[in-house]
Amino acid sequence: MESGNKQLIWTGAAGDMNQNNQFFIASTTKLFVTATILKLRELKKIQLTDQISRYLDKEILSGIHRYQGTEYSYDITIRQLMAHTSGLPDYFEQVRQNSKSLKVELLAGYDTSWSFDKVMEDVKQMNSHFPPGKKGKALYSDTNYQLLGKIIENVMNSKLEDVFKLFIYEPLALSETYIYTNNHDQTPKPLYYKKSSLHVPEAMASFGPDGGIVSTADELMRFLRAFFEGELFPKHDLSELYVWNKIFFRYSTALESRNSSFLGFSRRCDPFQS
Repeated sequence: MESGNKQLIWTGAAGDMNQNNQFFIASTTKLFVTATILKLRELKKIQLTDQISRYLDKEILSGIHRYQGTEYSYDITIRQLMAHTSGLPDYFEQVRQNSKSLKVELLAGYDTSWSFDKVMEDVKQMNSHFPPGKKGKALYSDTNYQLLGKIIENVMNSKLEDVFKLFIYEPLALSETYIYTNNHDQTPKPLYYKKSSLHVPEAMASFGPDGGIVSTADELMRFLRAFFEGELFPKHDLSELYVWNKIFFRYSTALESRNSSFLGFSRRCDPFQS
């Protein structure tokens, strides 16, 4: 519920949480990245049609996208990363060389950390799914937003957290929202998998642009309202975000079985995704 001045006037909580608790917002983090990318376009620092090779070194990109013998790594655009239409492997859910996915290991209680370079190293050992921008194709991949986070940092010559502060936290007065990077930080409420607490601080400190933000119910709603009301980037840009591609088929209704892939987030039945 919100009042006339757009402030929340009632919040509730369940379990061991209260309305003031900070928690991991998981893949909703991707909307912060999306908002920042659109702001950079407004400032004419990037275009969504730009190939990512314009912003990332050849050494990083070489080999991240090979499909049926063809290298597509340098052809991917910013728009395709945002829309999950790049065809890139998903470093989080896709099986690695050890025959296990990172997600499976974390849900089993094995906590581990990784860097952007490690993500790229793993992705280069995985199979891509289709050429970038192939009509009617989309695949949810956290790798896309790892790359977008690095592009933002390179364009702004600043850490992602500092860019978020400039474009989002400070304009919206979000004082309890931040990227979780310190694995000793016990402020956020713990994640749960089924009925058990899942203690994986090393992993949570590694997600960064694809799932690492901590926030509160009040501040997250403040951000979401600003996102959809055009406070963070030109409101007319929202019309570009409603490009629908089939990604998931686990839900019964047409709405639930599709994902507005340009928005960069989706419903997932695990503690690491929204």
